Amino acid sequence: MAKKARIRPIALCVFRYDDQILVGEGYDEVKRETFYRPIGGGIEFGEYAQGAVMREVMEEIKQAVTDVQYLGTLENIFVFNGKPGHEIILIYEAVFADKTVYERETIAREDDHHNLRLTRWLPLAFFERGEAPLYPEGLLELLTSLH
Repeated sequence: MAKKARIRPIALCVFRYDDQILVGEGYDEVKRETFYRPIGGGIEFGEYAQGAVMREVMEEIKQAVTDVQYLGTLENIFVFNGKPGHEIILIYEAVFADKTVYERETIAREDDHHNLRLTRWLPLAFFERGEAPLYPEGLLELLTSLH
């Protein structure tokens, strides 16, 4: 039986360090495209989005966060690995409790549900130059409008 298409509520968390943001690297096998996306994931039933961000960051990179601030909401209709998807995304920004995280070039990742196996710091200018897509669409514009 085919899985019923549905809109998925997710929460993503942006971390900034100088002119860089922390992103997971992913790869779409069908499009043959490397892309980047902040850490985060699904909001569970009965869970607030802010709590989902804190839980997802802990699950994915084993880090606690503080100063979680809501930035905005984006809607994302996309195709990943040939399958359509639709997400309503609450975007947050936060600070790592452990300040040494900002000194690491890459961060080990536990969750590869979206094939985001490598998490690293990349400059916003990397995405502004179009060197690779930053998903969800509209995130780059949201981040550049805030600073």
